[in-house]
Amino acid sequence: MATELVIKKIGNSFGVIFPKRLMEEKKLKTNETVIIEVLKKADLKKAFGSLKTKISSQEFKDLARKGWG
Repeated sequence: MATELVIKKIGNSFGVIFPKRLMEEKKLKTNETVIIEVLKKADLKKAFGSLKTKISSQEFKDLARKGWG
């Protein structure tokens, strides 16, 4: 299950807060050890316009709206 969490500064360290629903769903308790895979959320706004294609940005947006039909 993927859950989006925000990194917070806690003293001289950093941490994340697990939502209650996740704790209950996974039957987690305080001081239990877990394994977490960390993936940085991509900011696609920066990538838009950087791709080299033979169609214009407007044509690309029109295709996306149609569902690549």
